[in-house]
Amino acid sequence: MHNEYDVIIVGGGAAGIGAARRLAAHGASTLLLEASARLGGRAFTQDFGGYPLDLGCEWLHSGDRNAWVGIAEASGFPVDRSDPPWNQAHPGIARNEDDEQAARTAFGDWEERLRSVVPGSDRASDALEAGGAWNAYVRAIAGFMSGMAPERISATDYLAYDDALTGKNWNLPLGYGTLVAASLPSSTELRLATPVERIDLTADGIAVATRAGTLRAKAVILTVSTAVLAGEAIRLPPGTEPWREAAAALPLGRNEKIFLEIGRDTAFEADSHAYGNLRDARSAAYSIRPNGWPVIEAFLGGDGARILEEEGPAAGFAFVSAELTGLFGSDVASAVRPLAATSWSRMSSIGGAYSCALPGQSQARARLARLFEDRLFFAGEATHPHDFTTAHGAHDSGLRAAYEVLVALWDRSPFGRRGPLTAA
Repeated sequence: MHNEYDVIIVGGGAAGIGAARRLAAHGASTLLLEASARLGGRAFTQDFGGYPLDLGCEWLHSGDRNAWVGIAEASGFPVDRSDPPWNQAHPGIARNEDDEQAARTAFGDWEERLRSVVPGSDRASDALEAGGAWNAYVRAIAGFMSGMAPERISATDYLAYDDALTGKNWNLPLGYGTLVAASLPSSTELRLATPVERIDLTADGIAVATRAGTLRAKAVILTVSTAVLAGEAIRLPPGTEPWREAAAALPLGRNEKIFLEIGRDTAFEADSHAYGNLRDARSAAYSIRPNGWPVIEAFLGGDGARILEEEGPAAGFAFVSAELTGLFGSDVASAVRPLAATSWSRMSSIGGAYSCALPGQSQARARLARLFEDRLFFAGEATHPHDFTTAHGAHDSGLRAAYEVLVALWDRSPFGRRGPLTAA
């Protein structure tokens, strides 16, 4: 079995696949190692009864500048550019529009106040209105965005992401995870179910130890989550402690999904949206019959996602069923049944949803993105300066790391590069 390569990529998510695509374009011999039994990382589409449901990332945020849009279209994947369901409230819900407007206004005011706390504590919770009537709603939406309570969110970090958004949110009917997993170049060698145990520098390159043996390369791109990087699962070379510290300053938040199948004809409106209790920080956001499928998707963040992590899927199903009953009436109990629930926080190979900089730690992203000794390179959504938490940010970080690798290999080679070296 071949065990020497130009580059070894550790992690088969969007960042690893993005890196592999650039390396393949430049003819580098590349091996991708993935700890789990599938590609995609936090992009994961699973078929349930013919419905390709995205258990992880789902939306092509900032679609007008999202690299996955071009990849999808070049690969024949349809892209749905219609408005997302959260722009279409379900017409069958008795709504208090005054309360909804007040809650949205309170959230907008909180986002504006974030700028005033940046020079001081940088703690997003300090922008909450003291005793504010809608603080629970603000906490819930912040949980959707960052997976964390405002006390653990850097205002600087939050605003960097928010300011970069373009407002275009598009969808992949065949699944985001399907696209990501299908986008690995055929020239990249792949080994699934192969967790990396140790990475060491050698006299002329780098060694990667796995249970199946030791592999060697000129460079390694490490794309694992910050939860894995900050932990003890992979032993890194001496001197990389600052990278582990940067990862620890960018912990993964909690975000989970619960899917329910609509079991009989109901008045649920296709491609519509509902929100749970405006006064409960645990509330879920509900996508009703996405793509016309007989499915309800509940998205939970922060305190809501904690229910699944700490109490398990049965408690999560009970919570969202109670919220749906409050929204649609008692008949909903007999109209829906559990279909699936995620457990990102419990997955040892990932350990959560997406990264969130702690107060005062927004610069940890740049520190984590630095290369080490021209042989160990870092990528992943957590390393992107403003598109963190997204699959396109992860992809673009993989491109950046691959470019850094190509420059390093070119500089070390006495024969020069094998093809045009560009940042494109």
